[in-house]
Amino acid sequence: MKLPVTTAFVTWLYGSLLVLGLGIGNACQAQKEEVADQGYTFKAPAPGGTGKVYMGREIAGIMSTAGADWLERNTRQKEENVALALKHMQLTPQSVVADIGAGTGYYTFRITDKVPDGKVYAVEVQDAFVKALQDRKKKLGIMNVEVVKGGRKTINLPDASLDLALMVDVYHELEYPQEMLQAIYKALKPGGKLLLLEYRAENPALRIKKLHRMSVEQANKELQANGFRLYKKEDFLPIQHFLLYEKAGK
Repeated sequence: MKLPVTTAFVTWLYGSLLVLGLGIGNACQAQKEEVADQGYTFKAPAPGGTGKVYMGREIAGIMSTAGADWLERNTRQKEENVALALKHMQLTPQSVVADIGAGTGYYTFRITDKVPDGKVYAVEVQDAFVKALQDRKKKLGIMNVEVVKGGRKTINLPDASLDLALMVDVYHELEYPQEMLQAIYKALKPGGKLLLLEYRAENPALRIKKLHRMSVEQANKELQANGFRLYKKEDFLPIQHFLLYEKAGK
């Protein structure tokens, strides 16, 4: 049966759709304003970016599990001198370490031998990487690794539990860097440290996408705003910054 379409009906329908559209638009705008109030703004995304900006830096898109082979490439030691980075982490046999954004566990399972009486938390947000870490732990039979599913705003670790938190080419991809830094701050023991290894933005010849590099100036600005101060900056790595931070107190 065909219903008559009256002028009144059309007016009602248009008004309803307009209200619905305004409601959705206002909700999206309110969400953006809420995020902006927390220190984030938005822009048109650059290649490889999210369009979300923190302290003048566009946050990079996260590397998916499709990049697993690149993380485990056999040229990585030569390119980044991973062994030298591990040597300078000042670990003790009892150290408790969190490898945040652990990925395939490239660093996680190289740290375990250095902390035989301690522990390494492999913190990862992507389910496929979480499973890969669990499978690798089981295959290797390593007992001092604990795989932890992290969140977008939390590392899901107890307060005052860590001697060292480590992020290897991860910080620039954090969706909520401010909240994550606060979570790490709480999880560090008194005297605990946060280590960032980041590809150098200051090197224009480096064949790494722009948004996946960090300058010392930018890293310091963001870390200092969240209660950290630079404890040690080293330049011994071929293409990465070695930036060690400590809790500055609040």
